[in-house]
Amino acid sequence: MRRVAIIGAGMTKFGEHWEKGFRDLVIEAGVKAIENAGLQGNEISAGYVGSMASGSLIGQEHVGALIADQMGLNPVPITRVEAACASGGVALRQGYLAVASGMHDIVVVGGVEKMNDLDTNSVSQVLGGAGDQEWELFLGATFPGIYALMTRRYMHEFGATEEMMASVAVKNHENGSMNPYAQFQNKITLEMVMNSKMVADPLKVFDCSPITDGAAAVILAPLDIAKKYSEQPIEISACAQASDTLALHSREKLTELKATKIAAQKAYEMAGVTPSDIDVAEVHDCFTIAELIAIEDLGFFKKGEGGKASLEGKTSLRGEIPINTSGGLKAAGHPVGATGIKQAVELTWQLRGEAGARQVKGAEIGLAHNVGGSGATAVVHIFKKV
Repeated sequence: MRRVAIIGAGMTKFGEHWEKGFRDLVIEAGVKAIENAGLQGNEISAGYVGSMASGSLIGQEHVGALIADQMGLNPVPITRVEAACASGGVALRQGYLAVASGMHDIVVVGGVEKMNDLDTNSVSQVLGGAGDQEWELFLGATFPGIYALMTRRYMHEFGATEEMMASVAVKNHENGSMNPYAQFQNKITLEMVMNSKMVADPLKVFDCSPITDGAAAVILAPLDIAKKYSEQPIEISACAQASDTLALHSREKLTELKATKIAAQKAYEMAGVTPSDIDVAEVHDCFTIAELIAIEDLGFFKKGEGGKASLEGKTSLRGEIPINTSGGLKAAGHPVGATGIKQAVELTWQLRGEAGARQVKGAEIGLAHNVGGSGATAVVHIFKKV
């Protein structure tokens, strides 16, 4: 297997894009990544794109062919990848494997979702399909309710408080305020979170990631030729994926994601690092409880101690382990198919020293954690400055 590096990265601003369509977003992100890599389009030999629900959200299927056409890449094969909210992360894994195996040399990997063309109730129904349709969605359980169940169990087992959850939102909005690509660039307070409208007890509006339009893209190449294109290529030193039960009620525990733990263990072994070696991480904070569970499952904190660590500022930009410097899904936004690629873009910028006011000083190793559904799919990538 060949070593693989990111040689280009780009993304759109995340938010509500009423003036731009699906194809406009993916073209913008793709062109930015290609230009950042200093490539010509005819050097690309394959592409993968994460998109969870384009058919349901905008009525457009066959998006791989659409993107190849609109990007002027025909006859390059572009393949759509779907793994719910982990579609972007799994697309990155497919691109990584294509280059590592020697099948392709230069690969573009993107993620895109256009979510705001439907009303909130309709979007919630579409997203609910990432869970078990027969045993959850059909019975009225959408993801705020599912994660509320996880939150209540977590609070029961570990004595966590709603303020601990709220501290995640406050920190991520702080980081998002320094990110020009973030959907929300406003700071919030603990009191604002605690007084916000209840969505699914105990999760409030500010505990939930928003509905977002956006796209992101990276260009992959074998490490041995990466410096031909980039002065600072970023190696993908590990790539791991794991699965678990689709329905929450079938899980062994509600307070951990088994798929995350397994994927993380495999990734650490592949990269030859431990959790203490990670300088910065982007984790899947679709809800505030998801970040607390993630930082424990990834080994940054012991089980049940994530909430206290967050409240004490240990995951802040200048804390022990900076988490979600982009603002995370909570503040940067969550266009579901694009999130996993946005994480890779943010970490590329961090390891290159290009993250501006939210730069983690001396960052050399980063980790991205992308989840599908309530934890049925988890993907972990580790990135290294070379």
